[in-house]
Amino acid sequence: MAVLDYIVRQPKNSTQDKPPLLLLLHGYGSNENDLFSFADHLHPSLLVVSLRAPHALPMMGFAWYSIHFDAEQGKWSDDEEAIASRELVLQFLDELQQTHSYDPSKVHLLGFSQGAILSYALGLTYPKHFASVIALSGYLNENISKLPKPEEAPALYAAHGSLDEVVPFDWGQQSAMQLKQKGFDIQFNHFPVGHTVGEDGFYQLLVWQNALLIAQ
Repeated sequence: MAVLDYIVRQPKNSTQDKPPLLLLLHGYGSNENDLFSFADHLHPSLLVVSLRAPHALPMMGFAWYSIHFDAEQGKWSDDEEAIASRELVLQFLDELQQTHSYDPSKVHLLGFSQGAILSYALGLTYPKHFASVIALSGYLNENISKLPKPEEAPALYAAHGSLDEVVPFDWGQQSAMQLKQKGFDIQFNHFPVGHTVGEDGFYQLLVWQNALLIAQ
């Protein structure tokens, strides 16, 4: 059983028996309350579920996988742990149906930093399971992702702070460019902020996501 703690915002618009689902994946060292602060501003039709990553860190933080900060040439990800977390989230989605009904054809991902990396991995490896991916301040790790045919991919949106001091801006930009070069339809925005989601960035992702939800 996928044992993951989570918190929920029920749809504000309760006209649908099976609402679209938005899954929030926080960054390294954070927890499920971080991105959940967005919940009140998200589209009222959404069932919003914010997950806590499985690996505990000091100071009440959690991670989807370990980062080896003392590795040569910078930070290195534990790809085996990342793949295990990818599969754990997928299993969690199946089990969530038992307690919270949602439309399995309208599952959306929003991840920040390490959560964005995992969101890319989930959405691209299992494109039939996800309608969209919003990747904020992250990048594509192809060691934990299997790229589908571009026409089979979920809708993709990425944004990054040009002053990001944690995950370099170039990593996020190059990931988006790489996907575009391979034929994927991805919108990439950047903003003059650090490792955070600024007011302008949040507004733009809402514009993109709300337009997608209306189109569905």
